[in-house]
Amino acid sequence: MTRLGLIVNPTSGRNSGRRIGLEALTLLRAAGTEVLDLSAADARGALEHGRAAIADRAVDAIVVAGGDGMVHLGANLCAGTDVPLGVIAAGTGNDIARELGLPVRDAAKAVERILHGRTRPVDAGRLVTAAGEERWFAGVLAAGFDAVVNERANQWRWPKGPMRYNLAIMRELPVFRPLPYVLTLDGQRMDTDAMLVAVGNGPAYGGGMRVTPDAAFDDGLFDVLVLHRIPVHEFLRVFPKVFTGAHTGHPAVEIVRARTVRLEARGIVAYADGERFAPLPVDLEVVPGALSVLA
Repeated sequence: MTRLGLIVNPTSGRNSGRRIGLEALTLLRAAGTEVLDLSAADARGALEHGRAAIADRAVDAIVVAGGDGMVHLGANLCAGTDVPLGVIAAGTGNDIARELGLPVRDAAKAVERILHGRTRPVDAGRLVTAAGEERWFAGVLAAGFDAVVNERANQWRWPKGPMRYNLAIMRELPVFRPLPYVLTLDGQRMDTDAMLVAVGNGPAYGGGMRVTPDAAFDDGLFDVLVLHRIPVHEFLRVFPKVFTGAHTGHPAVEIVRARTVRLEARGIVAYADGERFAPLPVDLEVVPGALSVLA
């Protein structure tokens, strides 16, 4: 890879993204690599820069430095193209990088993989909007209690980091009730009231929560987790087990594998890779090998 497009999120990992990104940039240039800085003030600007560079064939690969949100941005640039994605994991959670076996918070090792590793084909989830726009995700799409918490937390400017989500959980739990869903999995309809619905292309999200622990990035299937209706006090008992994957043994937890998924529920905005994705209903499909990762 002699021409790389680099996008850095300086605020990732409690602002360590800038330091790790700069270290990676220095190492890449020291290795004789031409690096085009595609960073911008926001994700929209970075997407515009990246898409223009890809369309102009100005780069051989896109490299993102940051957390899962930056992997999400990179997937939306590279999925469905012949341009591979390199990841310099510098965020707080780094679930996608960790589950792919990539170095975490280590610029030197990440650069070594990018320059001397090989590409690994990875599945990606795809949504095609009514306007024909493709949206992609690499890890987990959340469409239940977790998405409601994200939506609430993102309305607050303070506090920063994980504490904001912890406070949002505490604020949401006393008022949250099971939601009526319609799921269509490979054409089979499921009607249920559920606390949590997650569509896993990968196993984990949220900084180590292994919500779909057996999901694989290269099996051509989603693992769809449904936590059916349970009392709030029981939900409080089950939810912490998601960090080890032990929640899957609860009788209210159901996991179904499917290639296509339609989710319907009122008032829910789905989050994918921790980023605001789309309001339900959504129609999702796995695209096998849609993304090439420098691994």
